Amino acid sequence: MTAPVPSARKAAEPLCYPAGSLVIITGLPGAGKSTLLGRLYPLTGAESSPVRAGGATVVDSMQSRLRWAAALAWAPKPVRTAVVFVTHIRRIRAALGRGESVVAHNRGCGPLVLRGFARLARRAGAGFHLVILDVPAGAAMAGQRARGRVVPWRTFARHRRHCAALLARVRAGDPAPAATARVLDRETAARLAGIRFE
Repeated sequence: MTAPVPSARKAAEPLCYPAGSLVIITGLPGAGKSTLLGRLYPLTGAESSPVRAGGATVVDSMQSRLRWAAALAWAPKPVRTAVVFVTHIRRIRAALGRGESVVAHNRGCGPLVLRGFARLARRAGAGFHLVILDVPAGAAMAGQRARGRVVPWRTFARHRRHCAALLARVRAGDPAPAATARVLDRETAARLAGIRFE
């Protein structure tokens, strides 16, 4: 006899937000943010520009990285990182300016960057929401090694501090600077049925 599938393994209910919102998926480097986007939307990982799918514009920072990979191959890493980040932010701002719902990737949980996203959303008249992937540091490091991009330990330690502080605030009932924040562990993220805008 086949054992029944435990209810914990069923697909989690989709996350629902008002149309035109900005939803930022954040968490430690290697937590699985791009993996989640790739599962929920038809992304191959080879895109160099945002993708319209499921009623939203999906903006992964890898898209900006690939956009500049050839043109900036000569540049020092700090220059490449800055250009990719600015491109990523401009793409999010442009989509919000067109009144589109946006689901975007953000590396880490830095408070200054999150406040910047809140300002972008506010200027566009959009709601700002967070989805935080909460995974152990060891699992995040394994994710970095699997993708072949390991963050320097000092940078990773800073990300851990920022994420721990954000998670503590959210669990205490304060999602600021976002209007709402949802915390997903790796198992729940793997079962998430989708992100919808209504």
